[in-house]
Amino acid sequence: MCDSSSLSFPPQPPEVQHLLARATRLETPCGAGQMVWHRWSPAARGKHRPVVLLHGGSGSWTHWLRNIDALVDSGREVLAADLPGFGDSALPPRGRDADALPEPVEAGLRVLLGDGACDMLGFSFGGMVAGLLAAQFPARVARLVLVAAPGLGLAARNTITLTAWRHLTDPAEREAAHRGNLAALMLYRPEAISALALRLHTDNTLRDRMKGRRLAYTDILARALVKLHCPVHAVYGREDALYRQRQEALAPALQAAPDFRGMHWVEGAGHWVQFEQPAAFDALLRALLETSP
Repeated sequence: MCDSSSLSFPPQPPEVQHLLARATRLETPCGAGQMVWHRWSPAARGKHRPVVLLHGGSGSWTHWLRNIDALVDSGREVLAADLPGFGDSALPPRGRDADALPEPVEAGLRVLLGDGACDMLGFSFGGMVAGLLAAQFPARVARLVLVAAPGLGLAARNTITLTAWRHLTDPAEREAAHRGNLAALMLYRPEAISALALRLHTDNTLRDRMKGRRLAYTDILARALVKLHCPVHAVYGREDALYRQRQEALAPALQAAPDFRGMHWVEGAGHWVQFEQPAAFDALLRALLETSP
């Protein structure tokens, strides 16, 4: 099982408890342990394809915390993963980057969904995983929504400086480091760095065991997009720190997908766009999911 299980955390925030109380926790084989999923089902099932949520690096299913209720209320069954090596899930059988995850994720979906197709949303690192999975297992993904995804050959190294924190023993110093990292990479508006954002980010980074990831700085997703034939949508925060100086290059890179349906910007949001501007993101997502496949 997850080798972060010995970590001790205070009680979950009420927002997390609210969702966990309504979820079904599921486990599928992964490496030497299990991959953990959470499922939320609408009152009336069967009207739409399931939506599968893949989180970002140093994250867990809680990257989607503010969006799950809206998806369920729209009649969607939601499956949110803790990707292998993150959250409560075991490490993948081999590899420590996005290219190691399509096979264990697909194996889990085969258990949970059989041969059924899904609409897949991938945030940041999870966008790379989703794109690679859709290329490798085309029958699985009926529609792909990339949210703030890297791997397009555009994100340059050393443009964002993050503060090391694992060596810090003073809680106040650790909190300051996490707060600074959220401001540098994840969230645009200072007021968005709330107690909830800080708690989710802190808990998730403590459970990240996928060290040395480098594929975000390559064009691995752009090369995978060429192989896709499902509709592909892209959603990015207008103030995403990874692309603030390269916004004009995003759409051309994403147009490598033969059925690219468009680039969508959410104003007043940084990289963690679905958390920072949930109402705008949820409205946009609902419109995208209701378009013909």
